[in-house]
Amino acid sequence: MRLLLTWLINAIALMALPYLMHSVTVTSIGTALIAALLLGLVNTLIRPVLVLLTLPVTLVSLGLFILIINAFLFWLVAQVVAGFYVAGFWSAFLAAILYSIISWALSTLLLDKHGNP
Repeated sequence: MRLLLTWLINAIALMALPYLMHSVTVTSIGTALIAALLLGLVNTLIRPVLVLLTLPVTLVSLGLFILIINAFLFWLVAQVVAGFYVAGFWSAFLAAILYSIISWALSTLLLDKHGNP
């Protein structure tokens, strides 16, 4: 149940992005659900590998390079999912930060500290 609620929260966060940034477009709730699912899969499967491969750069940048990795993965998902558009890499950079903040805020409001709705 918690997994489905988290997926829905992430889709809602994606639907909110075009209202905050004109360089991001999400055409429908179905597109947002698919993009949220794909973002979750990419962050679960590909992100750890990229973080490990770029560990020296991440250490030198004091962890800030992880923001670049997040932006790249956000942009990558936008390239794959039809109906989910991001104008460019720097738009993806800002959108990934906003997406994280919105999804964190929504999950904080909708889930208690034990993860129950």
